[in-house]
Amino acid sequence: MVQILLLIAVLIVGWMGYKRFLKEAERVSKSVRRHEKEAKTGAQGTLVEDPKTGEYRVEKDEDEQ
Repeated sequence: MVQILLLIAVLIVGWMGYKRFLKEAERVSKSVRRHEKEAKTGAQGTLVEDPKTGEYRVEKDEDEQ
């Protein structure tokens, strides 16, 4: 019985780790695609509109915030 509970616990932790890995991989690939696009066009950043004020600002990476 203990082995079954341990196996279930390992499977749950493994599944959570896999989901976190996929989320991080998606974030990194999105950042890389954006940087490649900026390098290709010669841009120094991507502008995004603030929905409240209507002003534009340079988009920051998630890790810079």
